[in-house]
Amino acid sequence: MNRIKKLLGYLWMALAPVIIIFLVYEAVEKITHATAVLRSNVILQWSIILLIFTPICIGFFIFGWYASKDEYAHLPESSK
Repeated sequence: MNRIKKLLGYLWMALAPVIIIFLVYEAVEKITHATAVLRSNVILQWSIILLIFTPICIGFFIFGWYASKDEYAHLPESSK
């Protein structure tokens, strides 16, 4: 089970920047193809999307970092 946690940690660390790059790419594509009337709305929508998903992806990376370093290998048996 610890090996699976470690491998999934590497997956999360690899996936976080890929998600950010994909979102930025999509934002640029949608903004450049928007008409002049809709451009301000599209910019607002994508800036909100990027502001929300960037910390989520940073959290994915941090979670993957700790999982790859086996920080979750020895969980406490009780809360005391």
